[in-house]
Amino acid sequence: MQMLENQRLDKPAAPSTGLAAPLHEFNLLRWFSLVSLLIIASVAGSLGYVSTRFVVRDSVERDAMLTAQFIQAMAQAEVRHSQLPPGTTMGELLDPRMDQRHLQFSPQLAEATRVEFLDHIEHLPDTLLANAYARDRTVIWSTNPQLIGKRIDDDGGLERAFRSRKSVSASYHKVDEDREEQQFLREPRHLFIENYIPLFDSQGEQVLAMVEIYKEPQDLVRRIHRGYVLIWASTLAGGALVYFGLFWIVRRAASLLRHQQERLIASETYVALGEMSSAVAHSLRNPLANIRSSAELAQDIANPPAQKNIADIITQVDRMSRWVRDLLVSLRPTSDEPEAVDLVAAVEDTRQTFAPQIERNAVRFAFVGPTEQRVASQPLQLTQILNSLFANALEAMPQGGELRVEVQVLEGGQVALLLSDTGKGMSEQQKRMVFKPFFTTKQGGLGVGLALVKRIMERFGGSVELSSREEEGTRVSLIFNIAAGGDHGAQHPGGRG
Repeated sequence: MQMLENQRLDKPAAPSTGLAAPLHEFNLLRWFSLVSLLIIASVAGSLGYVSTRFVVRDSVERDAMLTAQFIQAMAQAEVRHSQLPPGTTMGELLDPRMDQRHLQFSPQLAEATRVEFLDHIEHLPDTLLANAYARDRTVIWSTNPQLIGKRIDDDGGLERAFRSRKSVSASYHKVDEDREEQQFLREPRHLFIENYIPLFDSQGEQVLAMVEIYKEPQDLVRRIHRGYVLIWASTLAGGALVYFGLFWIVRRAASLLRHQQERLIASETYVALGEMSSAVAHSLRNPLANIRSSAELAQDIANPPAQKNIADIITQVDRMSRWVRDLLVSLRPTSDEPEAVDLVAAVEDTRQTFAPQIERNAVRFAFVGPTEQRVASQPLQLTQILNSLFANALEAMPQGGELRVEVQVLEGGQVALLLSDTGKGMSEQQKRMVFKPFFTTKQGGLGVGLALVKRIMERFGGSVELSSREEEGTRVSLIFNIAAGGDHGAQHPGGRG
């Protein structure tokens, strides 16, 4: 069934609605999805990076502080344990080259205290390398014997620790081959930390020695990795939540904007159609009246065989006049208040109106459904819908076929009217454009029939769907709401020619 008004794809009509179509339509949803994804990904990546760097730096500094406090406390404890004279510090004992210069205690006592302290350092957990430096930056002790006696120059961290008299720490992910003091007995597998811990004189003002410890704290590395996972997972989840939340909002907004734009275009289209229809109606009124008057005069003097043809002329003129009037009524702003209209009776009246054309086209008509079914609509509007659908179906079957109408009661207080034919059907492009105003493939057609059907159905809370295949026919489904209190205000729609 071809439910078009002989619509032509090669020459679609274009209404002048006053809205100029843009050459390149701005796709709000597409641009938002791309731009917002880039912005949110950049912000989330930056926050994740800053957060992970903060976690590493804060963890390293805290570990360095605890290590320095432990080493300095252990140095004081060893000095007290060795019963050295008051005021003696581990910084004075750490350089073995100074053992002979101590006057208050023997070199053996200084060496024993130093060895005990360095033994504790050597056995610190997670230690990769431990060095002790004299004031002249010479390595006076190391867990790597190859470094003992070497003078380390151009070590920024070591110089900064001596000058600032504060603990200095740094973290690394790989060994720096240019730094000769980083000669580990085993290669670090993960992040490792370098700590410089100064040892002072008795007044706590002058740095006498420096302890350097390289650690690979397994527990800290595991905590940092867990922090990485938590930060990046939270960043990813938060970014995705923000993105999809905004995407949903913008998608809804774009849908509403598109719907409002379509309604605005449709409104302007129908305004233009109304103005055009009014002009056509005024232009046709006098010629149709003259044709009818002439036919009536001719009917009085014509012979009996000619009178039948003249009666057909009068009938078709009346039918054209009614269709023009109905078109004007359907386009005129009316109340959207529905009435209880008998759908079955409306179908029967329309069938009787088109009975001559059904007979001429040798079309078989079949109706399946109840004897009465009231729906929410308006009599004139419902007649306009059925006239348009019947006309299109019969025009699609000029050589005969079957026109079938079925009324079904659906769940949820709705009624479906299914109208199908065995006409020539439609192409995919025609189906996409079928409800667009002024789209037509009919020579001389306006392309307003199905657009009006859709508009009228939606006016009363209904809907219309169409399915079709070329050379197999077309099926139109109209979904009506069942009239509330069907006996109140029920009207029988009059037959339309």
